[in-house]
Amino acid sequence: MFVDRPGQCWEDFVHETDELVAVLEGEMEFEVAGQVTRPRIGEELLIPAGAVHSARNVGTITARWLYGYARRRS
Repeated sequence: MFVDRPGQCWEDFVHETDELVAVLEGEMEFEVAGQVTRPRIGEELLIPAGAVHSARNVGTITARWLYGYARRRS
């Protein structure tokens, strides 16, 4: 779980596996391959492997959000 203060930004990450995120509290903005979305509380967002992505707390309170990565297949 990430816990981000208002204004916290994580910019331009790329992973070799798919990532799934879900916002638990606060207001997060995710940019994936140039497309910006603000998922609702409890809504899941899939970030495909290889996609440049950023996460930003655009709200006025601390945001809490979950993330996980797909297991790599052999």
